[in-house]
Amino acid sequence: MSTIIQRIKHKVDVAKDKFFPLTEFDPSTLPWIDRPNPPIADFLAKNPPRFKVPYDMADKLSHWHDKGYVVLEQIIPHEMVDRFWQDVEEILDHPERHFLNVRIDRDEFKPNQERNISEFPKEALRGKFVKFNDFHNSSVAGKKLMAHPSIVAFLEAIFNQQVVVMQSLVFLYGSQQPTHQDFPWVTAKIPSHLAAAWIALEDIKIDSGPLFYYIGSHRIPKFNFGTGILWKPNSPRTPLEFADYLNRTCEEHNLPKETLLIKKGDVLIWHSALAHGGGPILNPEQTRKSFVCHYSTEQALPFHRSNIHAVPVKQEYNGMYIYNNPALPQAEDSLK
Repeated sequence: MSTIIQRIKHKVDVAKDKFFPLTEFDPSTLPWIDRPNPPIADFLAKNPPRFKVPYDMADKLSHWHDKGYVVLEQIIPHEMVDRFWQDVEEILDHPERHFLNVRIDRDEFKPNQERNISEFPKEALRGKFVKFNDFHNSSVAGKKLMAHPSIVAFLEAIFNQQVVVMQSLVFLYGSQQPTHQDFPWVTAKIPSHLAAAWIALEDIKIDSGPLFYYIGSHRIPKFNFGTGILWKPNSPRTPLEFADYLNRTCEEHNLPKETLLIKKGDVLIWHSALAHGGGPILNPEQTRKSFVCHYSTEQALPFHRSNIHAVPVKQEYNGMYIYNNPALPQAEDSLK
């Protein structure tokens, strides 16, 4: 019965989205920190972090509200990073042993640029424009990394709800992505219930195509794709038009553009509406190893996106829910 009700609700949501597309985040479901003049001191007095953190939570929440991001310096022990990278090296050395969705945005792999890792030439996996999707499902070290207590504590503070993992990406090189915001593409039932973490797996160099972002850009008016603020396959406006709008609007608002040069073990956490992208790779040999994780709330994402009608199988790490991937059950926790 519950599955039938879920399907009916989903059809209603689809119809609503088609005929009444969003033009802004719904004010009634905004996280408390995104509302005007959030009472940070009062909130923390009533909701102290469950974990002891090596940063000033009040200061970080204020920075998040005003600027749309925070950097948590040296919160990840290097041993945790190195353990995770051992798993990455395992799949690079032995792709034939693993089940993992990989995307390589290079012309020679068109029209099927997204495949299982074993279906790509081994040498291509260590090249540019490669994304390893949801590797955390295979890697227990990845789960531990994305659910580090200092990350969980901050996410619980901004959402004040049960936090869930939405997806992850592993990069060896800079993405060189045009300016974008995350919420039009990484979509949950409540678009404002989304945040991302960029975990530095090595010291980031200026010539590696580092991440950039516009400070305070989470407050600019939303772009309309012609289908509302969420991109769809039938949207008449393109990602490049979106990038042009963001660059132009941020410049019109005199928002500073900052380049992210952080160290191994540092973590950037950013708002779903922060305009950001990847700079040009000036040194083709310079890597930019990173683990990018997207998070939501159980209210906004009560399912795994690969099977929206099923109750997800979930694991719990430091109080955060991580859903098993129903599309690749044989890969779950295969690297322990």
